[in-house]
Amino acid sequence: MAADEGQVHARIETLVGEEHELWQREAVGEATDADRARLAEIKVSLDQCWDLLRRRRALRSAGLPEDEAEPQPPEVVERYLQ
Repeated sequence: MAADEGQVHARIETLVGEEHELWQREAVGEATDADRARLAEIKVSLDQCWDLLRRRRALRSAGLPEDEAEPQPPEVVERYLQ
């Protein structure tokens, strides 16, 4: 079963907070290779979360059960055109 919108929003907030901390380290020259790798992971996770919210809303608009939306794998969301 997919997470509800509140859970997805909470996950986004957590990821954005972590992302800001890592960018702060980068800005002052204290970021490690592990920090940069984590930033890349966060980007993918955020893309997945935003995609899930859009798909849930699309299902709801179509009158379908929004909880049928599941997160897409990274290789799918990272191929979307921006």
